[in-house]
Amino acid sequence: MQALKLQGLFAPRFWQNLLPLPAQPALQRGQKLPDFLLPDATHRTTVKLSSFIGQSPVLLAFTRIFTENHYCPLCYPHIVELNQRYAEFTDQAIAVLMIASTDSRQSQRVVADLGLKMPLLSNPSCDVFRLYGTGQALGAPLPAQLLMDRTGRLAYQHRFSFLEPNASVDKLLQLCQGK
Repeated sequence: MQALKLQGLFAPRFWQNLLPLPAQPALQRGQKLPDFLLPDATHRTTVKLSSFIGQSPVLLAFTRIFTENHYCPLCYPHIVELNQRYAEFTDQAIAVLMIASTDSRQSQRVVADLGLKMPLLSNPSCDVFRLYGTGQALGAPLPAQLLMDRTGRLAYQHRFSFLEPNASVDKLLQLCQGK
């Protein structure tokens, strides 16, 4: 049974992300963020980042989920807290998009397992992770949080570090006020 649980772990994306690459803050504050179109496992739709421009700020929460059964121990608490406090973001008219490298099937299981309310976007090719320069290590992209303002420009970014793997939810909420 354990072999079956590990089967999804060694998908092609594992080998593509095996070698460590540090996060590259290639995006500068005030720069227009690159657009993407990804499937949303939570609501079973597709999400285009540019559709939020002029509508609401967006928190992009890139996270590490190895498979539907294997969560990154540094990211799992962050995912849970973001989900628990999701309404605090939506009450401020902030869209939250969590992005994982899991495929659509795995992402739908994560949504069910964690009871996710926020959109979980699937990016198994990891091309959006690379576009945003999140970095990678040990078979998965690294976490990062970026805040896009209403004009589609970068207002804040946090990149993975061992001292602070993810920006705290309190800090993200504070940064979102007035965006």
